[in-house]
Amino acid sequence: MDVTRGVFTLVLLRARRQAEPFGGNDRAPHSTVTRGDTGAMASEHPTGGSEGAELGRFLRARRTQTSPQHAGLTVGPGLRRTPGLRREELATLAGISIDYYVRLERGKETRPSPSVLDALARALRLDDQEHQHLRDLAARAARYAPETPPAPSRTVRPHLKLLLESLRPNPAYVISRSMDMLSWNPGGLALYAGLEDWPAKHRNLARYLFLHPAARDLFPDWDRQITACVARLRAVAGTAPDAPDLTNLVGELLLKSPDFARLWERYEVTGRKPAQKTFHHPSVGTVTLTSQSMQLEGTPGQRIGVYTAEPGTPDHDALLLLDMTAPQSAQRPAKTDAERHRQQP
Repeated sequence: MDVTRGVFTLVLLRARRQAEPFGGNDRAPHSTVTRGDTGAMASEHPTGGSEGAELGRFLRARRTQTSPQHAGLTVGPGLRRTPGLRREELATLAGISIDYYVRLERGKETRPSPSVLDALARALRLDDQEHQHLRDLAARAARYAPETPPAPSRTVRPHLKLLLESLRPNPAYVISRSMDMLSWNPGGLALYAGLEDWPAKHRNLARYLFLHPAARDLFPDWDRQITACVARLRAVAGTAPDAPDLTNLVGELLLKSPDFARLWERYEVTGRKPAQKTFHHPSVGTVTLTSQSMQLEGTPGQRIGVYTAEPGTPDHDALLLLDMTAPQSAQRPAKTDAERHRQQP
């Protein structure tokens, strides 16, 4: 058994032990994975393993999904056995030798020059985000350190909790890089119908989208939501392939959701996240909200997400109702020194 298979087998076993339903209803009815499926998925580390292999995996995925016509090649008559571009076609388009490209794709070559990366990006018609992801993977492969990095801290600073509270009635929350819900205001949790039924440590937006039965009813564009979700996880995992917070989540979702496994295999890193989201909410009806997500400076990859609606509109009225009727057990910010001083007799 090679190292990559051994590592991923450990992740699968750990995920299997953690795969019991949290509330008895979180497993999608179509999420049965056969032994054959699990064996096929176990052939690769969920988030990449060796950085050289992750670079090669990204190139191979993009190559097989780029048609010759899209790359500007004229295809002759006859059946092509290779999906997308052949290795020699991509090498020719990028102006590098076929032997060098094969070594890149197999993870044997880990120090491609910037000009080679740019040439491959042009040949594969990568957009700016995919091009940057390719550069990040190459940089990571060139400086790879074999030790496993620790999981980032889940602690949310008190002033960020105060910020969430000040944003009410707008739903808001803080999530980790792996999309764990770390802190929220009442509407931020209640907006994702049924999420409050799960234990706090299991509240994860990716897990919710793929495994909670309410998610498909909540989002009318569920397919679009899950595609953007996997693209985001792929982009993050590509630059931290051995991080335990990512490997555990991805390993679990590969086991429990065929939809996730299918999208993960495509290796798309460009998430087309819509500026507005529509929710078919069981408590407040259908609402369309503007979403904004921002990186939080000075945190280990934490982000804040906020949903807003124009005051005076039915959508804003729905947010007011959601905030008033949501359980008020949201995490409260710690009192400041001034507040504690004012309360002293």
